[in-house]
Amino acid sequence: MTLENRANAVKTNDEKKQRIGKIVRGLAATYPEALCALNHESPFQLLAATILSAQCTDERVNLVTPALFSKYPAAPELALAKQDELEEIIRSTGFFRNKATNLIGMARAIVANHGGELPKTIEQLVQLPGVGRKTANVLLGTAFGIISGVVVDTHVKRISRLLGLTISENPEQIERDLMELVPRKEWINFSHRLIHHGRKICIARRPRCTECPLFANCLRVGLPD
Repeated sequence: MTLENRANAVKTNDEKKQRIGKIVRGLAATYPEALCALNHESPFQLLAATILSAQCTDERVNLVTPALFSKYPAAPELALAKQDELEEIIRSTGFFRNKATNLIGMARAIVANHGGELPKTIEQLVQLPGVGRKTANVLLGTAFGIISGVVVDTHVKRISRLLGLTISENPEQIERDLMELVPRKEWINFSHRLIHHGRKICIARRPRCTECPLFANCLRVGLPD
């Protein structure tokens, strides 16, 4: 079945919301304690780690951040970092020159514009270098418990399409689609749990559909019949 045909098999939002309730409950039962996989000891460290996680695995980021945070534990220290020294520390995360520029710029903006404290609105966060909606949602939800939106990473994007919750490829549109369907109080946990699901069961190259707790409510968009 094509993507459009499968997705249209559940045509109305009311029907999708009935199904999303079962999906949310299935994820909660399977991953009751799903947490952010990026190691951090402060909101600032979570923000830096999330910037590093672009085009990189969380596992790799967690190997790099102990040395990074030992030398630059907070915004004032990172704001004074030398570009070449920072690049060397984060080199293995890929795109290290651009990431180093963003990290230093982010830290300087926090010191200059926010007195060294992280802003707590998505509008202010996305003005920081290297921070988009996904990164801002991660920080607000994980560090502050502020429900601002749904984090759409590669796992959430892929699995949301498989489940027939969206037909979009655009992360911002996917987020809007999920925010309309998923109960607001579940936005933070939904993302964490779907990410864990993508790593453990709904693996991109070898999905374990027969073991999947969501199988009965999955349209399997894009997978062979």
